[in-house]
This record gives sequence, C-alpha cells and structure tokens, in this order.
Amino acid sequence: MPDQLPNSQTPAPAGAAALSSGSSAKPLQFQQLQSCANTSARLGRVTTPHGSFDTPAFMPVGTQGTVKGILPDQLRAAGAQILLANTYHLMLRPGSAVIAQLGDLHRVMAWEGPILTDSGGFQVFSLADLNRITDSGVIFKSHIDGSMVTLDAAKSMAVQNELGADIIMAFDQCPSADAPPEMHRTAVDRTIRWAEECLQSHQRPREQALFGIVQGGTDAQLRAECAAKLVAMDFDGYAMGGLAVGEGFDAMQRMLAEGVGHLPSDKPRYLMGVGYPRDIAMAVASGIDMFDCVLPTRNGRNGHAFTADGPVRLRNSVHQRETGPIEAGCDCYACRNYSRGALRHFFFAGEMLGPILVSVHNIRFYQRLMADIRRVIGDGQFETFLREDPRCRLGSGVPMAGEETIAAADTVDD
Repeated sequence: MPDQLPNSQTPAPAGAAALSSGSSAKPLQFQQLQSCANTSARLGRVTTPHGSFDTPAFMPVGTQGTVKGILPDQLRAAGAQILLANTYHLMLRPGSAVIAQLGDLHRVMAWEGPILTDSGGFQVFSLADLNRITDSGVIFKSHIDGSMVTLDAAKSMAVQNELGADIIMAFDQCPSADAPPEMHRTAVDRTIRWAEECLQSHQRPREQALFGIVQGGTDAQLRAECAAKLVAMDFDGYAMGGLAVGEGFDAMQRMLAEGVGHLPSDKPRYLMGVGYPRDIAMAVASGIDMFDCVLPTRNGRNGHAFTADGPVRLRNSVHQRETGPIEAGCDCYACRNYSRGALRHFFFAGEMLGPILVSVHNIRFYQRLMADIRRVIGDGQFETFLREDPRCRLGSGVPMAGEETIAAADTVDD
C-alpha cells in the first residue's frame, strides 16, 4: 500500500451528512474561512455529496476516468481531494450509459471523493474534426471511429447526469485567443443561450452542482456582460473559461483582475485548464478557488519534474549517476525511495515505473503548493509568499536552476 500523507480531506460520509443536515437542497456548499487583507486570495471549503475539499484546490486530470498510471491510493497520499474527468472522451468511449450501469463515475474511478466533469465543449472545439456549428450545438467527427456525433447543451447535461460527478459544467463555446472579435461575440451569445438550456435540462439539480462558464476572450467588457447574465441565472458556481489558450500571462492576469469581481463571493470560482505554478499563484491572488491542468502528469510521463528550484529533465545525462532525489525535502513516495539516477534508468529502459513515479512527484508538488498557499492565507502571509516563494515564478518559458524550460503541455487531453 502507498504511504499515506496527512491532508485535510473530509471523508465522503461527512460531506454527505453536512449537506443533508442543512436546510438547503443545494448539492454544494461553499464556506469562505479567511481572506487576504490586500489581495483577493481566500481560504475556503467546498462540500459535496461525496465529501469536502479545501480551497484553493488543484484537481488532477483523469480524462478517461483515470489519472494515467496513478492509483487512487497514490492520489490520496499525494494530497488530492478532488479529481476531474472529461465528458467528451467518456461520452465517446465507453459511453455515459455504460458508466451509469457500472455504478457511476465514482465506482469506475474507485474514487469516493468529489469529482468534476467538464462539459465537453472545449475538446469539441479544440480536438474534434468539426463538421458544423450552429446556435443549437455542434456536429463533429469522432476521433475514435469517424462517426458523426451531435453535442448540444441538453446532451451535455444528459451525459454528465449519467456520469454522476458532483460538479458538472455548462456547455460553452471556447474560441482561441486569436479569434476575431466577432467570433468571441458569437461565442458569448451561444454560451449564454446554452447555459440557460443546461439549467432547463439538468435532471439531478439536488445531487450535482452546475457551474456556468464565463467566456469573452481578452475583451473585459464582453466578459463582464457574460458574467452578469450567468450570475443572474444563479448557478452553483462559476468558471473563467477561454483563458490559457494562447493569450499570454499578462493578458490572463488582466482578465482575472478585471473579471473575478463580477462573480459572487459566496460561490466557488474555477479557472479552467490552469496551469503553471506562477499562473495559479497569480490567480489565487485574483480570487480563484479551483484549478485543473494536465501538466503534472503529462510532463511526468515525459521525464519532466517540477521542483521549487525549477524544472528537472530526468533524461539528461547529468542525472545518470546522481544519488539524490528529484527534490530535496519532498515527502512524495518517489523522492523518499528513488534517486534521479534510478529514475533516468527507468525511462531509458522503457519501464513504466519511471513515468508513474515522476507523475506521483509532480502531483505531490502541486498539492504541496496548494497546501502551502492555503496555510499562508490562513496565517495572513500570502503576500509575502507570493513575493518570495520561488514556485510563484515558475511558469511557461521560464528556465530556472540551469535546466531547460519546462515543456509546455497541451491542455486539451491527458
């Protein structure tokens, strides 16, 4: 059995009991426990029917119902409290009806804690061979068998209702950062229309929280309009979508600084597909509570490890005889039991243990970062942490500690 590390995960029965004992029939409760005096960072807790998770939170990505190569016990030991799965992929294979017959996504993933599923919209617009898009939805060619598939707001809800995640996302349109203004305008109009249709089609509103997604590219006024209309619909939580899609760090920071204030303070805020530690730290300062990204596991499978001193490429020859761990002081299973030299050997020998161990380390790196962020918010030291902790400067295109730049991970799929 993997060694268990302490974390503040609330077991599933406690979360279910907390919800059932309340007067509200809402499937999600958010508590803001503390806030930073001079930034918008906040410490909180989200309670769902399958337990609670502490915020700010990072969700490891289990695209097809599994975080690649990682056992649920290892995820818990690394500190993960909530996982993400992908509606697009699970809809195509094995199908949401199959997942439901197997007992829902929690049973399939062997994960008793909270799960979030995205709507499938981002993958449709970034992965699929689109045949047609209208105000009603999209028709695309399956990347698995070439069949034509229709996805709209009602179907996204039906699929997510069958999957059974605790938090589900409204269907939206996510254009690329360099799309023309008229495309962003159309995407916002469709996102708002589809959000209304998702609310009408949602068949399990007492069991599954539904989040609306704010679009608008880098147009602050368009984002404000989208947010206002979604907030008027009274979703259980809200996400900032359409960021980290090529607009750059400064533009993302500006959109968050100007946009998060349009979202209600009594509900969780989720920045989708982000990201690098620098991005997360900045977004926490802007008031974001939830994050997800494939970086820890995708980079881990390619021998790229995160450390506070910068990225480490374990395939490099400098590590061949190195006896130290990936990161001194890290309490993950990989760092407590394996040397850099051993890990390098596993990669060159084609042994699956190498990618597994580096993925475990990277997930733990992210979970330690989030735990430290929560601690310093609680201690009133977040601004100092943001200014002084080297992890808060670790981003795309930022080489550190003499190593190569961390490889940018495509956040479409993992």
